[in-house]
Amino acid sequence: MNAPEKPAEPRLTSLSHGGGCGCKIAPGLLSEILKGTAAMPIPKELLVGIETADDAAVYQLNDEQALIATTDFFMPIVDDPHDFGRIAATNAISDVYAMGGRPIMALALVGMPINVLSTQTIGRILEGGASVCRAAGIPIAGGHTIDSVEAIYGLVALGLVHPKHVKRNADAQPGDLLVLGKPLGVGVMSAALKKGELGDAGYARMIETTTKLNTPGPELAALPGVHALTDVTGFGLAGHALEMARGARCEVHLDWAAVPLMSGVRELAAQGFVTGASGRNWAGYGSDVSLPANFAAEDRALLTDPQTSGGLLVACTPASLDAVLATFQRHGFAQAAVVGGVTAASGAPRLVVA
Repeated sequence: MNAPEKPAEPRLTSLSHGGGCGCKIAPGLLSEILKGTAAMPIPKELLVGIETADDAAVYQLNDEQALIATTDFFMPIVDDPHDFGRIAATNAISDVYAMGGRPIMALALVGMPINVLSTQTIGRILEGGASVCRAAGIPIAGGHTIDSVEAIYGLVALGLVHPKHVKRNADAQPGDLLVLGKPLGVGVMSAALKKGELGDAGYARMIETTTKLNTPGPELAALPGVHALTDVTGFGLAGHALEMARGARCEVHLDWAAVPLMSGVRELAAQGFVTGASGRNWAGYGSDVSLPANFAAEDRALLTDPQTSGGLLVACTPASLDAVLATFQRHGFAQAAVVGGVTAASGAPRLVVA
């Protein structure tokens, strides 16, 4: 008698209620959750903590070095296990670059439904993450694993930065220009992929951008005219630009026509391929985002679109703009573009889109 055939493994995205950085708790709800947490004593060596909603914590070790510590993990945004691991690792390491630092090592965070996924599939996820760490020049030095209902993978990423080169998202200044390093649209593409409506060319573009390490970060941080850095991830361009405005007590202005978009995503958004996180993001911004009266629904969806492994958002002086753009170009970020600027706030900090 023949042994029964082993059932086919499910698609990775079918195991997750939300993929990539679209899994993030919405900004408004997160603020509500955190407001009741007790304040703890802050040592003087802690240069960056939770007070500015920054990308990572930074702790000064000595006059020349500060340690960057961050963690990021999520559920599958794609079905290919190797690509999922690559995207998750790139996204986690991005927070080190966004603080102006260089990564030094990582720890793996792994939660897998071991009765659903084969050891081969899980191994491919981990190998995908390891391949990105090799590209970044760092080891995976340990980690933690659990048996989980949903597939979860990510990293604890550690890096080093000179204390004088730490770049918070809260240090933008009036008169600064804003430069975005990668085009938007990852969330829209992931929504189309989950419904089987993203072609091979679109998938290739999605993988290319989500697995591209934000290596310009340390060089940008060392430029004297760069005041603030962050990366655009789960809260969308609007959410992370608003965090910059609130942290600096300024007004951030976006020129929507100048914002780079991935090819085809506006058409996909118009067809309804939008993540649930996009709407939650919009609801979480409150009244602090101003849009033009005729702003199209698909444009709002892209403005709030959760980016997984998104681009760096840089606030810099006009005099340093050429050096900033040249740095992006040198690292292969051909679509980096000036997308707006920073002004003094006339009232409460806010984001104004034109």
